Amino acid sequence: MSDRHPIIAVTGSSGSGTTTTSQAVRHIFRSLRLNAAFVEGDSFHRYTRPEMDVAIRKAQEQGKHISYFGPEANDFKALESLFKTYGNTGSGRHRRYLHSFDDAVPYNQMPGTFTPWENLPTDTDLLFYEGLHGAVAADDYDVASHVDLMIGMVPIVNLEWIQKIIRDTSERGHSRESVAQSIVRSMDDYIHHIVPQFSRTHINFQRVPTVDTSNPFSAKDIPSMDESFVVIRFRGIPSPDFTYYLQMIDGSFMSRINTLVVPGGKMGLAMELILSPLIERLMDRKQRAIIQSQEG
Repeated sequence: MSDRHPIIAVTGSSGSGTTTTSQAVRHIFRSLRLNAAFVEGDSFHRYTRPEMDVAIRKAQEQGKHISYFGPEANDFKALESLFKTYGNTGSGRHRRYLHSFDDAVPYNQMPGTFTPWENLPTDTDLLFYEGLHGAVAADDYDVASHVDLMIGMVPIVNLEWIQKIIRDTSERGHSRESVAQSIVRSMDDYIHHIVPQFSRTHINFQRVPTVDTSNPFSAKDIPSMDESFVVIRFRGIPSPDFTYYLQMIDGSFMSRINTLVVPGGKMGLAMELILSPLIERLMDRKQRAIIQSQEG
């Protein structure tokens, strides 16, 4: 953690609401006129897409499993090193993972490859990370310890599976059977490297559908935001203004002393109301640290 060079991390799998969070946070950055360095979690994969396919086959031949959730497919130490370097100096190196042809064409590369490593922009106010592992930690790495504000995006697991099944079958041409097998293979990594992060995050936004998702493997569509509630759990946040949130967000209510529930369609509004003062607080702390260093 760093007063002068704060880091915000949004942790969650694809389709969990990270895009909504990113949009809300970027709007806050614009409103506060903040210049952020943006880092994508997928850029810390160890393998290109073809290399990952080979690694998966080799693991299967040995009776093992490898997934994008675990350390075999990701360089957690490199991610921790970036966060540590940025926290100390406000600098670091990053790259992009090119998911699609649209991403890859400007770089004259193939999808599923990485851009070259390059320096982060200079003179940024903070670093914003979005990916799978912003709060990951184990005996030999601790990414979470370097993050000033950790935000978890986590749908209930049946909804997460529905989103993966429909995305992979409709956009990537996989069969439902192969997607189901992929979910099974990745479950050990999911349990040991994804789930524990949400006990370290400062705020969790969990989307809960209000429609039947009992059998995600037979679902035909993804429940909409208007067919959902969002459960917002606070941890280690000083004095959340629940009275204000309840006044500003129609249909919201408290389910526990530290838990706010809002209609799914209000998630973006809730994020801006909750995160804006927290980001302002980080910036105030940054300014005080700069003044103290100048006086010292």
